[in-house]
Amino acid sequence: MVYPAQKHVLKVFGEIVKALPPSEQAKPQVLLLAGEVTPYRNDTDREMHFRQESNFYYVTGCNVPSAHLLSTFQLGTSFETTPTVDLFIPPTEPADIMWSIPPPASEAAKQTHDVTKVDYTSALPDAITTLLKAFPEALFHTLPRASPLFPFLREEYADMIMKSDGAITDAYLLPALHRARLVKDDEEVALIRKANAISSRAHEVVMRILGKAVKGLVEREAGAGTDRPLLPGEWLIEKEAEAEAIFVASTRREGAIHQAYLPIVAASNRASTLHYCCNDREFAWGPVDPHDHSTKQAFAQGQDQSLLPQVLLIDAGCEWSNYAADITRTVPVGNGGKFSPEAREIYKLVHQMQKDAFAILEPGVHWDKVHALTHRVLVNGFIKLGIFKCPTDMKLSNDKLETVVFNLGLSWPFYPHGLGHSLGMDVHDVPSASKPVVNDSLLQLTPEDTGPKALFEYLRLRLPLEEGMVVTVEPGCYFHPHLLAPIYEKRSEYIDYDVLKKYEGMGGVRIEDCVLITKNGYENLTTVKSDVEWVEGVCSGEL
Repeated sequence: MVYPAQKHVLKVFGEIVKALPPSEQAKPQVLLLAGEVTPYRNDTDREMHFRQESNFYYVTGCNVPSAHLLSTFQLGTSFETTPTVDLFIPPTEPADIMWSIPPPASEAAKQTHDVTKVDYTSALPDAITTLLKAFPEALFHTLPRASPLFPFLREEYADMIMKSDGAITDAYLLPALHRARLVKDDEEVALIRKANAISSRAHEVVMRILGKAVKGLVEREAGAGTDRPLLPGEWLIEKEAEAEAIFVASTRREGAIHQAYLPIVAASNRASTLHYCCNDREFAWGPVDPHDHSTKQAFAQGQDQSLLPQVLLIDAGCEWSNYAADITRTVPVGNGGKFSPEAREIYKLVHQMQKDAFAILEPGVHWDKVHALTHRVLVNGFIKLGIFKCPTDMKLSNDKLETVVFNLGLSWPFYPHGLGHSLGMDVHDVPSASKPVVNDSLLQLTPEDTGPKALFEYLRLRLPLEEGMVVTVEPGCYFHPHLLAPIYEKRSEYIDYDVLKKYEGMGGVRIEDCVLITKNGYENLTTVKSDVEWVEGVCSGEL
Protein backbone atom coordinates (compact mmCIF):
# COMPACT_ATOMS: atom_id res chain seq x y z
CA MET A 1 0.00 0.00 0.00
CA VAL A 2 1.33 3.45 -0.94
CA TYR A 3 0.53 5.86 1.86
CA PRO A 4 -2.13 8.39 0.65
CA ALA A 5 -0.07 11.55 1.16
CA GLN A 6 -1.77 13.66 -1.52
CA LYS A 7 -5.20 12.99 -0.05
CA HIS A 8 -3.91 14.09 3.35
CA VAL A 9 -2.29 17.24 1.92
CA LEU A 10 -5.60 18.25 0.36
CA LYS A 11 -7.38 17.65 3.67
CA VAL A 12 -4.87 19.85 5.52
CA PHE A 13 -5.18 22.68 3.01
CA GLY A 14 -8.95 22.52 3.43
CA GLU A 15 -8.59 22.98 7.19
CA ILE A 16 -6.11 25.88 6.69
CA VAL A 17 -8.42 27.75 4.33
CA LYS A 18 -11.36 27.38 6.74
CA ALA A 19 -9.27 28.96 9.51
CA LEU A 20 -7.83 31.84 7.44
CA PRO A 21 -9.39 35.35 7.36
CA PRO A 22 -11.48 35.77 4.17
CA SER A 23 -8.93 38.23 2.78
CA GLU A 24 -6.24 35.53 2.85
CA GLN A 25 -8.19 32.57 1.53
CA ALA A 26 -7.76 33.22 -2.22
CA LYS A 27 -3.97 33.56 -1.99
CA PRO A 28 -1.68 30.70 -2.97
CA GLN A 29 -1.06 28.57 0.12
CA VAL A 30 2.24 26.71 0.53
CA LEU A 31 3.33 24.08 3.04
CA LEU A 32 7.02 24.09 3.97
CA LEU A 33 8.02 21.34 6.40
CA ALA A 34 11.21 19.70 7.59
CA GLY A 35 11.28 16.06 8.55
CA GLU A 36 13.05 14.54 11.53
CA VAL A 37 16.80 13.94 11.48
CA THR A 38 18.59 10.76 12.50
CA PRO A 39 19.22 10.71 16.27
CA TYR A 40 22.51 9.40 17.66
CA ARG A 41 23.43 7.95 21.03
CA ASN A 42 25.89 10.29 22.73
CA ASP A 43 29.56 9.62 21.95
CA THR A 44 28.90 6.39 20.09
CA ASP A 45 28.42 7.50 16.48
CA ARG A 46 25.65 4.91 16.49
CA GLU A 47 22.30 5.75 14.96
CA MET A 48 19.25 5.23 17.12
CA HIS A 49 16.04 3.85 15.62
CA PHE A 50 14.67 6.56 13.35
CA ARG A 51 11.06 7.58 13.74
CA GLN A 52 9.60 10.24 11.47
CA GLU A 53 7.83 13.24 12.99
CA SER A 54 4.11 12.45 12.84
CA ASN A 55 2.87 15.59 11.09
CA PHE A 56 5.53 15.29 8.40
CA TYR A 57 4.68 11.65 7.82
CA TYR A 58 0.97 12.46 7.52
CA VAL A 59 1.54 14.67 4.46
CA THR A 60 4.42 12.72 2.90
CA GLY A 61 4.36 9.06 3.94
CA CYS A 62 8.13 9.45 4.02
CA ASN A 63 10.40 7.74 6.55
CA VAL A 64 13.64 9.10 5.08
CA PRO A 65 15.59 11.21 7.61
CA SER A 66 16.27 14.90 6.86
CA ALA A 67 13.58 15.11 4.17
CA HIS A 68 11.58 18.26 3.33
CA LEU A 69 8.18 19.00 1.81
CA LEU A 70 7.05 21.87 -0.42
CA SER A 71 3.38 21.80 -1.42
CA THR A 72 1.23 24.40 -3.21
CA PHE A 73 -2.55 24.95 -3.20
CA GLN A 74 -4.84 27.75 -4.46
CA LEU A 75 -8.60 28.10 -4.58
CA GLY A 76 -10.09 28.57 -8.04
CA THR A 77 -7.17 26.93 -9.86
CA SER A 78 -6.16 23.38 -10.76
CA PHE A 79 -4.16 23.35 -7.50
CA GLU A 80 -7.46 23.36 -5.57
CA THR A 81 -8.07 19.70 -6.45
CA THR A 82 -4.52 18.56 -7.20
CA PRO A 83 -1.99 20.51 -5.14
CA THR A 84 1.66 19.96 -5.95
CA VAL A 85 3.40 17.76 -3.38
CA ASP A 86 7.17 17.95 -3.84
CA LEU A 87 9.39 15.79 -1.64
CA PHE A 88 13.08 16.55 -1.12
CA ILE A 89 15.38 13.83 0.25
CA PRO A 90 19.13 13.82 0.95
CA PRO A 91 21.41 12.49 -1.79
CA THR A 92 23.40 9.33 -1.18
CA GLU A 93 26.85 10.03 0.22
CA PRO A 94 29.75 7.51 0.11
CA ALA A 95 29.79 7.36 3.91
CA ASP A 96 26.13 6.34 3.93
CA ILE A 97 26.93 3.20 1.98
CA MET A 98 29.85 2.31 4.22
CA TRP A 99 28.33 3.03 7.64
CA SER A 100 24.57 2.70 7.34
CA ILE A 101 21.59 2.30 5.03
CA PRO A 102 21.64 5.06 2.36
CA PRO A 103 18.52 7.04 1.42
CA PRO A 104 16.76 5.89 -1.73
CA ALA A 105 17.57 7.41 -5.11
CA SER A 106 15.05 10.03 -6.18
CA GLU A 107 13.59 7.84 -8.92
CA ALA A 108 13.14 4.91 -6.52
CA ALA A 109 11.48 7.19 -3.95
CA LYS A 110 9.04 8.44 -6.59
CA GLN A 111 7.75 4.88 -7.05
CA THR A 112 7.04 4.40 -3.32
CA HIS A 113 5.64 7.81 -2.36
CA ASP A 114 2.35 9.44 -3.31
CA VAL A 115 3.88 12.77 -4.33
CA THR A 116 4.14 14.94 -7.45
CA LYS A 117 7.93 15.07 -7.61
CA VAL A 118 10.97 13.79 -5.71
CA ASP A 119 14.22 15.76 -5.76
CA TYR A 120 17.27 16.13 -3.57
CA THR A 121 17.42 18.62 -0.67
CA SER A 122 20.09 20.64 -2.48
CA ALA A 123 17.36 21.65 -4.95
CA LEU A 124 15.02 23.03 -2.27
CA PRO A 125 16.30 26.66 -2.21
CA ASP A 126 15.87 26.97 -5.98
CA ALA A 127 12.41 25.43 -5.73
CA ILE A 128 11.39 28.04 -3.13
CA THR A 129 12.78 30.83 -5.34
CA THR A 130 10.87 29.53 -8.38
CA LEU A 131 7.69 29.30 -6.34
CA LEU A 132 8.03 32.86 -5.09
CA LYS A 133 8.46 34.12 -8.64
CA ALA A 134 5.39 32.24 -9.84
CA PHE A 135 3.27 33.13 -6.78
CA PRO A 136 4.66 36.38 -5.29
CA GLU A 137 1.76 36.70 -2.83
CA ALA A 138 2.00 33.14 -1.55
CA LEU A 139 1.38 32.50 2.13
CA PHE A 140 3.85 29.90 3.45
CA HIS A 141 2.76 27.71 6.38
CA THR A 142 5.20 26.03 8.76
CA LEU A 143 5.06 24.21 12.06
CA PRO A 144 6.01 26.38 15.09
CA ARG A 145 9.59 27.35 14.22
CA ALA A 146 10.71 28.29 17.72
CA SER A 147 9.46 25.07 19.32
CA PRO A 148 11.82 22.18 20.18
CA LEU A 149 8.88 19.81 19.67
CA PHE A 150 9.20 19.95 15.88
CA PRO A 151 12.05 19.40 13.41
CA PHE A 152 14.31 22.38 12.82
CA LEU A 153 13.59 24.36 9.65
CA ARG A 154 16.61 26.29 8.44
CA GLU A 155 16.29 30.05 8.87
CA GLU A 156 17.56 30.71 5.36
CA TYR A 157 14.28 29.38 3.96
CA ALA A 158 12.23 31.80 6.06
CA ASP A 159 14.59 34.64 5.13
CA MET A 160 14.10 33.93 1.42
CA ILE A 161 10.33 34.24 1.84
CA MET A 162 10.40 37.35 4.01
CA LYS A 163 12.75 39.14 1.60
CA SER A 164 10.22 38.62 -1.19
CA ASP A 165 6.58 39.70 -1.42
CA GLY A 166 5.49 36.44 0.17
CA ALA A 167 4.57 35.87 3.81
CA ILE A 168 5.29 33.10 6.30
CA THR A 169 3.25 32.04 9.34
CA ASP A 170 3.20 29.19 11.83
CA ALA A 171 -0.24 30.06 13.23
CA TYR A 172 -2.42 27.79 11.09
CA LEU A 173 -0.60 24.62 10.04
CA LEU A 174 -0.41 22.71 13.32
CA PRO A 175 -4.11 23.17 14.22
CA ALA A 176 -5.03 22.23 10.64
CA LEU A 177 -2.89 19.08 10.78
CA HIS A 178 -4.39 18.06 14.12
CA ARG A 179 -7.93 18.61 12.90
CA ALA A 180 -7.23 16.67 9.69
CA ARG A 181 -5.60 13.81 11.61
CA LEU A 182 -8.46 13.54 14.14
CA VAL A 183 -10.68 11.58 11.73
CA LYS A 184 -8.94 8.61 10.12
CA ASP A 185 -9.37 7.29 6.59
CA ASP A 186 -9.49 3.62 5.62
CA GLU A 187 -5.74 3.39 5.02
CA GLU A 188 -4.97 4.76 8.48
CA VAL A 189 -7.48 2.46 10.15
CA ALA A 190 -5.83 -0.52 8.44
CA LEU A 191 -2.47 0.43 9.96
CA ILE A 192 -3.96 0.90 13.44
CA ARG A 193 -5.75 -2.43 13.06
CA LYS A 194 -2.42 -4.13 12.26
CA ALA A 195 -0.70 -2.52 15.27
CA ASN A 196 -3.55 -3.73 17.48
CA ALA A 197 -3.41 -7.28 16.11
CA ILE A 198 0.33 -7.57 16.81
CA SER A 199 0.02 -5.97 20.25
CA SER A 200 -2.99 -8.12 21.15
CA ARG A 201 -1.01 -11.27 20.39
CA ALA A 202 1.90 -9.97 22.47
CA HIS A 203 -0.39 -9.46 25.47
CA GLU A 204 -1.70 -13.00 25.05
CA VAL A 205 1.84 -14.38 24.77
CA VAL A 206 2.65 -12.98 28.22
CA MET A 207 -0.55 -14.44 29.67
CA ARG A 208 0.07 -17.87 28.17
CA ILE A 209 3.63 -18.04 29.48
CA LEU A 210 2.26 -17.23 32.94
CA GLY A 211 -0.27 -20.03 32.46
CA LYS A 212 2.40 -22.54 31.35
CA ALA A 213 4.37 -21.76 34.51
CA VAL A 214 1.29 -22.45 36.66
CA LYS A 215 0.99 -25.87 35.00
CA GLY A 216 4.70 -26.54 35.39
CA LEU A 217 5.16 -26.70 31.62
CA VAL A 218 8.08 -24.25 31.46
CA GLU A 219 10.86 -26.81 31.74
CA ARG A 220 14.58 -26.20 31.90
CA GLU A 221 16.74 -28.82 30.27
CA ALA A 222 19.98 -30.12 31.76
CA GLY A 223 22.62 -27.41 32.08
CA ALA A 224 20.17 -24.56 31.59
CA GLY A 225 21.27 -21.56 33.59
CA THR A 226 24.62 -23.07 34.55
CA ASP A 227 26.42 -24.52 31.52
CA ARG A 228 24.51 -22.33 29.07
CA PRO A 229 22.03 -19.45 29.06
CA LEU A 230 18.31 -20.07 29.29
CA LEU A 231 16.53 -20.23 25.95
CA PRO A 232 13.24 -18.34 25.43
CA GLY A 233 11.15 -21.48 25.93
CA GLU A 234 12.76 -21.91 29.35
CA TRP A 235 12.02 -18.42 30.60
CA LEU A 236 9.75 -17.85 33.59
CA ILE A 237 8.15 -14.48 34.21
CA GLU A 238 9.17 -13.60 37.76
CA LYS A 239 9.83 -9.89 37.32
CA GLU A 240 8.14 -6.93 35.67
CA ALA A 241 11.12 -6.54 33.35
CA GLU A 242 10.74 -10.11 32.10
CA ALA A 243 7.10 -9.53 31.21
CA GLU A 244 8.10 -6.35 29.37
CA ALA A 245 10.89 -8.12 27.50
CA ILE A 246 8.58 -10.89 26.32
CA PHE A 247 5.95 -8.39 25.18
CA VAL A 248 8.48 -6.34 23.20
CA ALA A 249 10.13 -9.47 21.76
CA SER A 250 6.75 -10.69 20.54
CA THR A 251 6.04 -7.43 18.69
CA ARG A 252 9.55 -7.23 17.24
CA ARG A 253 9.25 -10.82 16.05
CA GLU A 254 6.22 -9.74 14.00
CA GLY A 255 8.06 -6.84 12.39
CA ALA A 256 7.12 -3.89 14.61
CA ILE A 257 10.08 -1.51 14.85
CA HIS A 258 8.84 0.81 17.58
CA GLN A 259 6.79 0.60 20.71
CA ALA A 260 4.14 3.31 20.58
CA TYR A 261 5.23 4.37 24.08
CA LEU A 262 7.38 2.97 26.88
CA PRO A 263 5.48 -0.01 28.31
CA ILE A 264 3.96 0.19 31.77
CA VAL A 265 4.42 -3.14 33.57
CA ALA A 266 3.36 -2.97 37.22
CA ALA A 267 2.86 -5.88 39.58
CA SER A 268 1.15 -6.02 42.96
CA ASN A 269 0.27 -2.68 44.56
CA ARG A 270 2.45 -0.83 42.04
CA ALA A 271 -0.47 -1.26 39.61
CA SER A 272 -2.06 1.71 41.39
CA THR A 273 0.52 4.08 39.85
CA LEU A 274 -1.01 5.24 36.57
CA HIS A 275 2.18 5.80 34.58
CA TYR A 276 4.47 3.49 36.54
CA CYS A 277 7.77 3.67 34.68
CA CYS A 278 10.28 1.47 36.47
CA ASN A 279 9.32 -2.06 35.37
CA ASP A 280 12.21 -3.24 37.54
CA ARG A 281 10.69 -5.07 40.53
CA GLU A 282 10.18 -8.72 41.23
CA PHE A 283 6.71 -10.05 41.79
CA ALA A 284 5.66 -10.13 45.44
CA TRP A 285 7.26 -13.25 46.90
CA GLY A 286 6.86 -12.19 50.49
CA PRO A 287 4.29 -10.30 52.57
CA VAL A 288 3.44 -6.89 51.13
CA ASP A 289 1.80 -4.22 53.21
CA PRO A 290 -0.98 -2.14 51.59
CA HIS A 291 1.19 0.99 51.50
CA ASP A 292 4.45 -0.80 50.63
CA HIS A 293 5.71 -0.01 47.11
CA SER A 294 8.51 -2.58 47.25
CA THR A 295 8.59 -6.34 47.45
CA LYS A 296 10.59 -8.27 50.02
CA GLN A 297 12.90 -9.71 47.35
CA ALA A 298 12.46 -13.12 48.96
CA PHE A 299 12.84 -15.02 45.71
CA ALA A 300 16.01 -13.20 44.70
CA GLN A 301 17.52 -13.95 48.10
CA GLY A 302 16.80 -17.67 47.90
CA GLN A 303 14.07 -17.61 50.54
CA ASP A 304 10.63 -19.20 50.41
CA GLN A 305 9.27 -18.99 46.88
CA SER A 306 5.71 -18.34 48.00
CA LEU A 307 4.22 -16.21 45.25
CA LEU A 308 1.45 -14.06 46.68
CA PRO A 309 -1.84 -13.53 44.86
CA GLN A 310 -1.46 -10.24 43.00
CA VAL A 311 -2.29 -8.45 39.76
CA LEU A 312 0.05 -7.67 36.88
CA LEU A 313 -0.98 -4.60 34.89
CA ILE A 314 0.57 -4.29 31.41
CA ASP A 315 -0.16 -1.13 29.42
CA ALA A 316 1.71 -1.57 26.14
CA GLY A 317 1.30 -1.36 22.38
CA CYS A 318 3.52 -1.28 19.33
CA GLU A 319 3.51 0.86 16.19
CA TRP A 320 2.96 -0.34 12.66
CA SER A 321 4.13 2.06 9.94
CA ASN A 322 4.02 4.94 12.43
CA TYR A 323 0.49 4.15 13.69
CA ALA A 324 -0.08 3.14 17.30
CA ALA A 325 -1.85 0.58 19.41
CA ASP A 326 -2.57 1.26 23.09
CA ILE A 327 -3.79 -1.74 25.07
CA THR A 328 -3.96 -2.49 28.79
CA ARG A 329 -4.63 -5.84 30.38
CA THR A 330 -4.62 -6.62 34.09
CA VAL A 331 -4.00 -10.29 34.84
CA PRO A 332 -3.72 -12.50 37.91
CA VAL A 333 -0.36 -13.78 39.16
CA GLY A 334 -0.09 -16.34 41.96
CA ASN A 335 -3.13 -18.11 43.37
CA GLY A 336 -2.95 -20.67 40.57
CA GLY A 337 -3.47 -17.97 37.93
CA LYS A 338 -6.76 -16.80 39.46
CA PHE A 339 -7.62 -13.39 40.89
CA SER A 340 -7.98 -13.01 44.63
CA PRO A 341 -11.64 -12.48 45.62
CA GLU A 342 -11.13 -8.73 46.05
CA ALA A 343 -9.18 -8.35 42.79
CA ARG A 344 -11.80 -10.37 40.91
CA GLU A 345 -14.59 -8.09 42.16
CA ILE A 346 -12.72 -4.96 41.11
CA TYR A 347 -11.78 -6.49 37.75
CA LYS A 348 -15.40 -7.37 36.99
CA LEU A 349 -16.45 -3.84 37.96
CA VAL A 350 -13.91 -2.22 35.62
CA HIS A 351 -14.94 -4.60 32.85
CA GLN A 352 -18.56 -3.52 33.38
CA MET A 353 -17.50 0.13 33.20
CA GLN A 354 -15.96 -0.55 29.80
CA LYS A 355 -18.96 -2.58 28.54
CA ASP A 356 -21.38 0.18 29.52
CA ALA A 357 -19.19 2.78 27.80
CA PHE A 358 -19.11 0.66 24.62
CA ALA A 359 -22.90 0.45 24.65
CA ILE A 360 -23.39 4.20 24.05
CA LEU A 361 -20.54 4.88 21.60
CA GLU A 362 -21.74 6.41 18.34
CA PRO A 363 -21.24 9.60 16.34
CA GLY A 364 -22.63 12.67 18.09
CA VAL A 365 -22.28 11.36 21.66
CA HIS A 366 -20.11 13.70 23.70
CA TRP A 367 -17.07 12.03 25.28
CA ASP A 368 -17.74 13.80 28.60
CA LYS A 369 -21.05 11.95 28.77
CA VAL A 370 -19.37 8.57 28.24
CA HIS A 371 -16.76 9.40 30.87
CA ALA A 372 -19.41 10.45 33.40
CA LEU A 373 -21.30 7.21 32.79
CA THR A 374 -18.27 5.12 33.77
CA HIS A 375 -17.97 7.05 37.04
CA ARG A 376 -21.62 6.29 37.78
CA VAL A 377 -20.99 2.59 37.12
CA LEU A 378 -18.04 2.69 39.51
CA VAL A 379 -20.12 4.38 42.19
CA ASN A 380 -22.90 1.85 41.77
CA GLY A 381 -20.38 -1.00 41.99
CA PHE A 382 -18.83 0.39 45.16
CA ILE A 383 -22.29 0.65 46.73
CA LYS A 384 -22.86 -3.04 46.01
CA LEU A 385 -19.43 -3.93 47.43
CA GLY A 386 -20.14 -1.86 50.54
CA ILE A 387 -17.29 0.61 50.04
CA PHE A 388 -19.81 3.42 49.60
CA LYS A 389 -22.69 3.40 52.06
CA CYS A 390 -25.69 5.38 53.15
CA PRO A 391 -25.09 7.38 56.35
CA THR A 392 -26.89 5.93 59.35
CA ASP A 393 -29.09 9.02 59.80
CA MET A 394 -30.34 8.96 56.20
CA LYS A 395 -32.72 6.78 54.23
CA LEU A 396 -31.70 6.77 50.57
CA SER A 397 -32.43 4.29 47.83
CA ASN A 398 -29.38 2.98 46.00
CA ASP A 399 -30.27 5.15 42.99
CA LYS A 400 -30.39 8.30 45.09
CA LEU A 401 -27.27 7.27 46.99
CA GLU A 402 -25.47 6.79 43.67
CA THR A 403 -26.43 10.30 42.57
CA VAL A 404 -25.35 11.87 45.87
CA VAL A 405 -21.97 10.10 45.92
CA PHE A 406 -21.39 10.85 42.22
CA ASN A 407 -22.10 14.55 42.72
CA LEU A 408 -19.77 14.66 45.71
CA GLY A 409 -16.94 13.42 43.45
CA LEU A 410 -16.03 10.59 45.81
CA SER A 411 -15.20 8.28 42.90
CA TRP A 412 -12.38 10.51 41.62
CA PRO A 413 -9.58 9.24 43.93
CA PHE A 414 -10.32 5.70 42.73
CA TYR A 415 -10.53 6.65 39.04
CA PRO A 416 -8.63 9.92 38.54
CA HIS A 417 -7.81 9.76 34.82
CA GLY A 418 -9.91 10.24 31.70
CA LEU A 419 -11.78 7.37 30.06
CA GLY A 420 -9.61 7.58 26.97
CA HIS A 421 -8.07 9.69 24.25
CA SER A 422 -7.68 10.04 20.52
CA LEU A 423 -5.30 7.51 18.96
CA GLY A 424 -3.42 7.61 15.67
CA MET A 425 0.21 8.19 14.85
CA ASP A 426 0.69 9.40 18.41
CA VAL A 427 -0.72 7.70 21.47
CA HIS A 428 -2.25 10.89 22.85
CA ASP A 429 -3.07 11.97 19.33
CA VAL A 430 -3.71 15.52 18.08
CA PRO A 431 -4.14 17.25 21.47
CA SER A 432 -5.12 20.67 20.11
CA ALA A 433 -8.01 19.10 18.16
CA SER A 434 -9.16 16.52 20.70
CA LYS A 435 -9.13 18.97 23.62
CA PRO A 436 -9.39 22.46 22.10
CA VAL A 437 -8.80 25.53 24.27
CA VAL A 438 -12.02 27.10 22.98
CA ASN A 439 -14.51 24.27 23.25
CA ASP A 440 -18.03 25.20 22.19
CA SER A 441 -19.04 21.52 22.24
CA LEU A 442 -19.19 21.61 26.05
CA LEU A 443 -22.14 24.01 25.83
CA GLN A 444 -24.39 21.24 24.50
CA LEU A 445 -24.07 19.19 27.68
CA THR A 446 -26.90 19.11 30.21
CA PRO A 447 -26.38 18.89 33.99
CA GLU A 448 -27.31 15.20 33.80
CA ASP A 449 -24.36 14.59 31.44
CA THR A 450 -21.80 16.15 33.72
CA GLY A 451 -20.66 15.90 37.31
CA PRO A 452 -18.15 17.57 39.62
CA LYS A 453 -15.37 19.43 37.83
CA ALA A 454 -12.72 17.18 39.38
CA LEU A 455 -13.98 14.20 37.39
CA PHE A 456 -13.01 15.93 34.14
CA GLU A 457 -9.69 17.48 35.14
CA TYR A 458 -7.42 15.06 33.29
CA LEU A 459 -9.50 14.25 30.22
CA ARG A 460 -7.52 14.29 26.96
CA LEU A 461 -10.64 14.12 24.78
CA ARG A 462 -13.56 16.53 25.21
CA LEU A 463 -15.54 16.42 21.98
CA PRO A 464 -18.58 14.80 20.44
CA LEU A 465 -17.54 11.59 18.72
CA GLU A 466 -17.30 11.56 14.92
CA GLU A 467 -17.37 8.70 12.46
CA GLY A 468 -13.77 7.77 11.68
CA MET A 469 -12.31 8.78 15.03
CA VAL A 470 -10.18 6.16 16.79
CA VAL A 471 -10.22 6.40 20.58
CA THR A 472 -9.13 4.33 23.55
CA VAL A 473 -11.68 3.17 26.13
CA GLU A 474 -9.72 2.56 29.32
CA PRO A 475 -11.63 2.72 32.59
CA GLY A 476 -9.76 1.87 35.76
CA CYS A 477 -10.04 1.52 39.50
CA TYR A 478 -7.08 2.09 41.79
CA PHE A 479 -6.21 2.03 45.48
CA HIS A 480 -3.26 4.39 45.60
CA PRO A 481 -2.20 5.42 49.12
CA HIS A 482 -1.48 9.04 48.19
CA LEU A 483 -4.86 9.49 46.52
CA LEU A 484 -6.67 7.77 49.38
CA ALA A 485 -4.94 9.79 52.11
CA PRO A 486 -7.34 12.77 51.83
CA ILE A 487 -10.30 10.38 52.00
CA TYR A 488 -9.03 9.05 55.29
CA GLU A 489 -8.39 12.56 56.60
CA LYS A 490 -11.90 13.80 55.80
CA ARG A 491 -13.65 10.63 57.10
CA SER A 492 -16.63 10.83 54.75
CA GLU A 493 -19.87 9.44 56.15
CA TYR A 494 -20.50 7.84 52.76
CA ILE A 495 -17.47 5.52 52.97
CA ASP A 496 -17.15 2.32 54.98
CA TYR A 497 -13.47 2.40 55.86
CA ASP A 498 -13.38 -1.14 57.18
CA VAL A 499 -14.60 -2.46 53.84
CA LEU A 500 -12.21 -0.18 51.94
CA LYS A 501 -9.21 -1.58 53.79
CA LYS A 502 -9.91 -5.06 52.32
CA TYR A 503 -9.13 -3.74 48.83
CA GLU A 504 -6.23 -1.40 49.46
CA GLY A 505 -3.38 -3.86 49.02
CA MET A 506 -4.36 -5.08 45.56
CA GLY A 507 -3.09 -2.06 43.62
CA GLY A 508 -5.43 -1.41 40.72
CA VAL A 509 -7.08 -2.59 37.52
CA ARG A 510 -7.22 -0.99 34.09
CA ILE A 511 -8.68 -2.47 30.89
CA GLU A 512 -7.98 -0.61 27.66
CA ASP A 513 -9.07 -1.24 24.08
CA CYS A 514 -8.79 0.83 20.88
CA VAL A 515 -12.07 1.42 19.06
CA LEU A 516 -13.10 2.93 15.74
CA ILE A 517 -16.23 5.08 15.76
CA THR A 518 -18.42 3.85 12.89
CA LYS A 519 -21.58 5.19 11.26
CA ASN A 520 -23.87 3.38 13.70
CA GLY A 521 -21.64 2.63 16.69
CA TYR A 522 -18.10 1.32 17.04
CA GLU A 523 -15.70 -1.43 16.09
CA ASN A 524 -13.22 -2.78 18.64
CA LEU A 525 -9.81 -2.95 16.94
CA THR A 526 -8.23 -4.73 19.92
CA THR A 527 -8.51 -8.49 19.55
CA VAL A 528 -7.13 -9.89 22.82
CA LYS A 529 -10.05 -10.83 25.08
CA SER A 530 -10.65 -9.32 28.49
CA ASP A 531 -13.59 -11.12 30.15
CA VAL A 532 -12.60 -12.48 33.53
CA GLU A 533 -13.27 -16.13 32.72
CA TRP A 534 -10.99 -16.08 29.67
CA VAL A 535 -8.22 -14.12 31.43
CA GLU A 536 -8.21 -16.51 34.40
CA GLY A 537 -8.44 -19.51 32.09
CA VAL A 538 -5.36 -18.47 30.12
CA CYS A 539 -3.32 -17.30 33.13
CA SER A 540 -4.05 -20.54 34.99
CA GLY A 541 -3.10 -22.66 31.99
CA GLU A 542 -6.58 -24.12 31.68
CA LEU A 543 -7.25 -22.61 28.20
